[in-house]
Amino acid sequence: MAQPLTAAGAGSGQGIIPFFDIDPEPSVAASNASAKIQPNAEHHYTVTRKDLPLSCPMPQMSLWNSHQRVYLPIEATGEAMCPYCGARYTLVEE
Repeated sequence: MAQPLTAAGAGSGQGIIPFFDIDPEPSVAASNASAKIQPNAEHHYTVTRKDLPLSCPMPQMSLWNSHQRVYLPIEATGEAMCPYCGARYTLVEE
């Protein structure tokens, strides 16, 4: 059976102290979460030239529940689709 990861080390037997990654200030966590774009939440995203090179998920997206980053060629046609999640991207001029 696997030993729990502890502050003293996995399976060290030196005083089991569970290690949890908990933000002590929920208000800070909430404000940080609102700054990120939820990946895979929409199926169509509008991007501008400042977003190039285009990747899915985009750098502004939280990555905890997304696929690996893939770069999408959008410059030639103005449109691209992610092969992993099916998100569609449209390039617009600012």
